[in-house]
Amino acid sequence: MGVSNERNVARQRRQARVRRKVKGVEEQPRLCVFRSARHIYAQIIEDTTGKTLASASTLSKEVGEGVSHGGNVEAAQAVGQAIAKKALEKNVKQVVFDRNGFLYHGRIQALADAAREAGLTF
Repeated sequence: MGVSNERNVARQRRQARVRRKVKGVEEQPRLCVFRSARHIYAQIIEDTTGKTLASASTLSKEVGEGVSHGGNVEAAQAVGQAIAKKALEKNVKQVVFDRNGFLYHGRIQALADAAREAGLTF
């Protein structure tokens, strides 16, 4: 087993532990974040029906044009602002944050802070 595989297995264990506690309901959907080396993704998910209400990533047109590299803090802040804007358009003001097993640091924290500044509460 390589180091990267062990790291991914550890993240999946943290993800399962967090997911047992974090559920997105209609009044307060789940803001799920995933990061890779090159990009960062965010979705607002309503778990009772399994529907994605809004999504944004560094691959999307509205965010990708404004950032030079998708794997840095500036890109994460742009995704946070974009997901908050889309959520507010759908009258979603309060969400529960799902860090998806990633540490609340760096790009994950930057995305969350940008979404808070743009009007989401969690």
